Amino acid sequence: MKSADKYVFLLEKLERSGFEAYIVGGCVRDRLLGRRVNDYDITTNALPEQIMSVFSELTVIPTGLKHGTVTVLYQHIPFEITTFRVDGCYSDSRRPDSVQFTASLTEDLARRDLTVNAMAMDRSGTLYDPFGGRDDLENKVIRCVGEPEKRFSEDALRILRTVRFASVLGFTTEDATARAAHEMRGLLDNISRERCREEICRMIMGESFAEAALRHRDIIAQVVPEFRPCFDFEQHNPYHKYDVFEHIVRAVAAAPYDQTIRTAMLFHDICKPQMFTVDSDGIGHFKGHAEVSADAAHRIMRRLRWDSASIRDVQAIIANHSIKIKNRTDVRRLVAKLGEESFFRLMEAKKADNLAKNEFVFAENEWFDECIAYARELIEKGECLTLRQLAVNGSDISALGAEGSRISDCLNELLSRVIDGELPNERDRLLAHAREVLI
Repeated sequence: MKSADKYVFLLEKLERSGFEAYIVGGCVRDRLLGRRVNDYDITTNALPEQIMSVFSELTVIPTGLKHGTVTVLYQHIPFEITTFRVDGCYSDSRRPDSVQFTASLTEDLARRDLTVNAMAMDRSGTLYDPFGGRDDLENKVIRCVGEPEKRFSEDALRILRTVRFASVLGFTTEDATARAAHEMRGLLDNISRERCREEICRMIMGESFAEAALRHRDIIAQVVPEFRPCFDFEQHNPYHKYDVFEHIVRAVAAAPYDQTIRTAMLFHDICKPQMFTVDSDGIGHFKGHAEVSADAAHRIMRRLRWDSASIRDVQAIIANHSIKIKNRTDVRRLVAKLGEESFFRLMEAKKADNLAKNEFVFAENEWFDECIAYARELIEKGECLTLRQLAVNGSDISALGAEGSRISDCLNELLSRVIDGELPNERDRLLAHAREVLI
């Protein structure tokens, strides 16, 4: 039984117990758009204790009784079921100080953020849409339910969510909603960094990220102020046709749908303005910007509570994104330096970077594709690219009389020569060279 069939069972069970029940929010929106639905949220006029009684034979978790929410585990899938409610004041611009349960579906839908998220559907497929969400879907419009100022003052994260939905859905933000979002963006300072990070992570994966980011750049910069110097910063370089910020967002949009690569592209040139110089011909240069941007990405990502592994992977891409790859030896060195996964991500990042430049630069991507193919060939053949693959080890070098750091220095010297094609990965040849190194 698919999850869609399972939610019908839950709706039926609530209805048989005398209650109204509907799927609501994003699952309705995505069904109408023909998009894949991952989670089904259910709303009902049953009170939390009544919901728990209806599903007493199933696992029921009281995940948010204060706000009327319980989670029902049905055939290993969790379904959030929430009582119709009206929210009280939001003194922290984040969550209601109190909630009041209501018998009205319309009142429940009225508290939601956007019209496209304020629709409900019963088990027969009948749509309940008091705020015009279906029309906004058809017209590709992001619009707040009711007064946008009220919606954003209730939960300031909704300001960032409008940008995220514009990016993911490819919609345009309605004028009043956009105006309020821009004017009230300072409220985002009250929102936890983790919640902001989650929205940014979803936002950069949208098919229309570049367009949404360009329209709402000041909102994004409220969370990452390091972007502000990039706005309208002309590069004065023949390789580039966009200013720094537009280049950044178009590089994100050109990247594969990989969270690590897209995050790296988001920050890859963030320090270009501070590294800008102009030569005697009036050409702009940004020498050293990759390393400085990698350091800035580390600080930003730590501030927004990214995990350590993601920060490390993103930094590796940014620090190396401007490196020149002239030949196959350079490919071997990079694979050895970064590891397989990071190398392939770096290649995709370099291609995305090029696609956000002038068209004549695109031709270099053919060379990057050759580099990718060659790296795959090296890996398939098991070519020596790591110390683990070297035909000698620390014990072998120690037996030659080396101690301490001289052992690792010697091994790294041997590996470097093997990678560069100066020595074969053969035990006797490596030991012979090691003796020369240790003399």
